[in-house]
Amino acid sequence: MARCVDNLLDNALEFGPPGDPVEITVHASDLTVRDHGAGIAAADSDAVFGRFYRADATRSTPGSGLGLAIVRDIVTAHGGVTHAGNHPDGGACVGFRLPAAAHREPVRRPNASVDRRNQ
Repeated sequence: MARCVDNLLDNALEFGPPGDPVEITVHASDLTVRDHGAGIAAADSDAVFGRFYRADATRSTPGSGLGLAIVRDIVTAHGGVTHAGNHPDGGACVGFRLPAAAHREPVRRPNASVDRRNQ
């Protein structure tokens, strides 16, 4: 999942204006990263998670077009879905939603302590 967040942040930093903020929103099992760039063209919204896909407006920027495809593959493998669109105030919103997980015991690792104060 860390790779997914890294790829979403990389895209937001690459396609948003230099120096503008990148926003990360987490609601329950949904994570969305927003930039303040031009957003995603309507013609591209269904294709942005495709392998090697590059929108016409981004073909001159560095990259292979694999970042969001990797996000989609990892999220799908975990039973989740990806989403991409535009924020009403401008910029792209791209992220994923995972299925809600039932409460489980923490994973135990050798020589690791488990903090149960908040359980």
